[in-house]
Amino acid sequence: MEVSSSLQSSTTGVGQTDILKKAQEVQNQQIQKIVESAQEQSKEVTAQKTGVGGNLNITG
Repeated sequence: MEVSSSLQSSTTGVGQTDILKKAQEVQNQQIQKIVESAQEQSKEVTAQKTGVGGNLNITG
């Protein structure tokens, strides 16, 4: 009985480790998306400030 409970505890620990690793991978992917989005927004703001980009206001 003690052996099986020990085995079950060990197996559960491995499962939890896998779950934690997967959660960390998902979190890293989400962070990467946020960073990429922030970089894109920064590029757009810079383009608007410098007048280089898709939104050009040319009045003459």
